[in-house]
Amino acid sequence: MTGEVGDLEGGEHQSIWTELLNVSFRQGFVEALGYRTRFVEAGDPAAPAVLMLHGTGGHWETFARNLGPMSERFHCVAIDMVGNGFSEKPDVDYVIDLYVAHAFAVLDVLGIDRTSIMGTSLGAWVAARSALSHPERVDKLVLMSPAGLVATASNMARIRAERTAAVENPSWPTIKALFDHLIADERNRIPDIVAVRQAIYRLPESKQVIDHVLALQDADTRDANLLSEQEWTEIAAPALVIASGQDYSEYESTARRVAALIPTTEILEMPGVRHWPHFEDPDRFNEAAIRFLAAP
Repeated sequence: MTGEVGDLEGGEHQSIWTELLNVSFRQGFVEALGYRTRFVEAGDPAAPAVLMLHGTGGHWETFARNLGPMSERFHCVAIDMVGNGFSEKPDVDYVIDLYVAHAFAVLDVLGIDRTSIMGTSLGAWVAARSALSHPERVDKLVLMSPAGLVATASNMARIRAERTAAVENPSWPTIKALFDHLIADERNRIPDIVAVRQAIYRLPESKQVIDHVLALQDADTRDANLLSEQEWTEIAAPALVIASGQDYSEYESTARRVAALIPTTEILEMPGVRHWPHFEDPDRFNEAAIRFLAAP
């Protein structure tokens, strides 16, 4: 019926697979930094590369609605970052320097020397740090719901409570409730994306490493990993920053602040979306991201 979860207007069912039906892509696993790492790639390997990085506890499927359109112009690679998704989950805290080293290790295995980086939330934080630590390898940034500048105790406590509850009890209602905070429109909280997250959180190792996944929600650890305002001003890569109007105020505020700090920045206003703008309104997002990344 029209308006049900996973349905478009007119009753068309939405799924990850229907987004990828006409996309030539490859999913696989590589050893990167010594960790078995899940990835997907699409597009001509000779085209400019775009690395796609998810948020806390995420997986590459968050980019299912972007791979097709973007791979027409770019060599797209999306990964499950170390400790997340179906990638290996070592017994160490997952901090920003580890995420950065792991991401570039994947690029090295795939033979990619330079890339633009598109990241959401934690992924945007990793992208920003990557642009500082590897400026010779990062062309441009697309930052959605960026983290990495400020952190409030209330938001860190919310994330810790929600994710811990989800791995302790990975029932459908518990997992689906996570997406209430990620996606504004109920129709875009599609069963496929809930099912992928549920499968991940049902893995025994997911429960074992949840404290490592949430290490950045510890105040001292987070403070040690944040980028200072000065560091944001030192990012040389041009950036497209997405301001999501329905997101938590911390992320919308961070988007506007980093857009003012990074020397070369465009800001895209998307007032109707929440934490996953690229997933909720892919048509508008893809058009803007492709235009920005393809510009000289």
